[in-house]
Amino acid sequence: MTILKKYNLAGKEVGQVTVDERLTNAEANGQMIKDYIVALRANARQWSANTKTRSEVRHTTKKPHPQKGQGRARHGSLVGPQYRGGGRVFGPKPKFDQHIRINQKERKAAIRCLLSEMFKENKICIVEDMKMESPKTKAVISFLDQRKITGRILFLGESTFTEVKTEEKVSRVSVSDDKHNNFLKSVRNLPKTSFMLASNISGYDVMIAREIVMTESALHELNQWLN
Repeated sequence: MTILKKYNLAGKEVGQVTVDERLTNAEANGQMIKDYIVALRANARQWSANTKTRSEVRHTTKKPHPQKGQGRARHGSLVGPQYRGGGRVFGPKPKFDQHIRINQKERKAAIRCLLSEMFKENKICIVEDMKMESPKTKAVISFLDQRKITGRILFLGESTFTEVKTEEKVSRVSVSDDKHNNFLKSVRNLPKTSFMLASNISGYDVMIAREIVMTESALHELNQWLN
């Protein structure tokens, strides 16, 4: 078991948190992690870029200049790619669905491994909670300065779940609420800082973060989901 210190938003130590070894000592194939990240980035594309070829551009049929007598190359239309406003050669066109399916077991294994590396490098800080009576960016800056947390920072808060009953089974679904609104407003103006719920985390978010600050409840949520 790995034991981490727990802090409040004032930067003071208020206890300890035990982290499961399956989350701190996780390993995964490097190629699998690479394929997962590449799939995430590819699925984020819109594939909607569109350019017009010379057959699609509206233009005049007038010849640009006389065929002979000026010593210039022969041109028959202003729609050629060499003219401003002409058609594009081999330009991008909307593509068919390029979505790459991500295996859920591989997704969990990749996130678990990336989080494990953060734990080993002491790049994860646990806070008691992120409740704030009103938005205060200075309070968050003060906390980061006291814990000496710099660079690209990812804040993780716990999710709120509700049970949805169907004829066959009972599902647990994450729902939005307002309990993190004040904290979100406090960090949204900080550069290279983002906030999200633990249920929405992806391997890319973990990979690009230099430091992760999460609540104790968010840690338990990740531990339950990934293990």
